[in-house]
Amino acid sequence: MIYRIYPENPNPKEIDRVVQILQEGGVIVYPTDTIYGMGCDIFNAKAVEKVCRYKQIDPKKANLSFICYDLSHISEYAKVDNDVFKLMKKNLPGPFTFILNGNNSLPKLFKNKKTIGIRVPDNNVVREIVKQLGNPILSTSVRDESDDVLEYYTDPELMEEKLGHIADVVINSGYGSLDPSTVVDCTGDEPVIVRQGKGVLEY
Repeated sequence: MIYRIYPENPNPKEIDRVVQILQEGGVIVYPTDTIYGMGCDIFNAKAVEKVCRYKQIDPKKANLSFICYDLSHISEYAKVDNDVFKLMKKNLPGPFTFILNGNNSLPKLFKNKKTIGIRVPDNNVVREIVKQLGNPILSTSVRDESDDVLEYYTDPELMEEKLGHIADVVINSGYGSLDPSTVVDCTGDEPVIVRQGKGVLEY
């Protein structure tokens, strides 16, 4: 199933429909400011496991990210000192994944993880979904690194063909990018860029 939602002015009714799917344990494919993502409600263990099975990763060990609405969400799930908070405030919303030390409020499925990736994409559609849901959604790229047919990961119509058996809905917000987010590890004394992607970090 495809929903057309425009990023300039997301239709609240369409957003509500997607939120309802997430609340019922559904999996969605959604736009970001980089590659389209696949995700679900972080508190729905079955949905998280379904996404992880598709990506062939272990949710207890894999580097998974959460999409948050804004910085106020972040301290609920991760430890953030003042310097890191200022760095994130300067760069978010934007095409970055910040790796932070997790705290005790992480959902049960992630309890064994010491770190968590946090994203606040510069995309109104996914941020409105998270805002209405009331908690983050799981974030993993739709792209399969072993697949050379890159059109599958930029064109929502083709994504629906390829991922319709996993995703309950594919959100069509136009063509996506193939550039990944820039990953910044903030768990040490100084921030370290572990993958240079679309985002250019401002200090």
